Amino acid sequence: MPKLKLRRFDVITIFPEVIAPYAEASILGRAQKNGLISIVAHNLRDWAMDKHHKVDDSPYGGGPGMVMKIEPFDGAVRAVRVVRGKKTRVIVTSASGKPFTQQDAIRLAKYDQVIFLCGRYEGIDARVEEKIADESFSIGNYVLTGGELPALVMIDAIARNVPGVLGAKESLAQESHGEEGLLEYPQYTKPEVYKKWSVPEVLLSGDHKKIEEWRKGKQRENKTPAV
Repeated sequence: MPKLKLRRFDVITIFPEVIAPYAEASILGRAQKNGLISIVAHNLRDWAMDKHHKVDDSPYGGGPGMVMKIEPFDGAVRAVRVVRGKKTRVIVTSASGKPFTQQDAIRLAKYDQVIFLCGRYEGIDARVEEKIADESFSIGNYVLTGGELPALVMIDAIARNVPGVLGAKESLAQESHGEEGLLEYPQYTKPEVYKKWSVPEVLLSGDHKKIEEWRKGKQRENKTPAV
């Protein structure tokens, strides 16, 4: 069997220590040990332009808070981008970015490298998104302290679509959002009865056709409304 191509995820942040605990656990950790993916966190301050490793400054035009500077992000992306010829995508995590979807996860899993730029404070100098990044994503209509959690959420979703990471292809085919708006059917396991709560009889029937019809019906019931 030919060796699967390694997918690389790079996270540029001022808090690189928060990435490893999640990235090294469970499915992501196993996928890294098996050489299917690589998740590397980089300290943005390593590319700061002054001796104090400052990565933010006050916003032009006034206003509260601080804005993250363009120079460190530019230097970081140039340094961590893989050799020429590889397919690389640079992503800014931003509350104002477009909503991240399962279809984005499937698309981005085809890249050799995905670089995440994590914002903090009042955000990142807009020129980073305009001139350096390829796209900007949000994971929901709320504001977080920083972009590290969104980056991990997106890495998890993308990595699941890398061949070999989940093992069985059926796991991908049957889970929620595999088809736009379609959610996974309910799942049950032993015991058959707990207190007075029973597993649906159709799942105990052994009739695979009826089970398949029941599952498809539940998926239609659970379909998310169009936005």
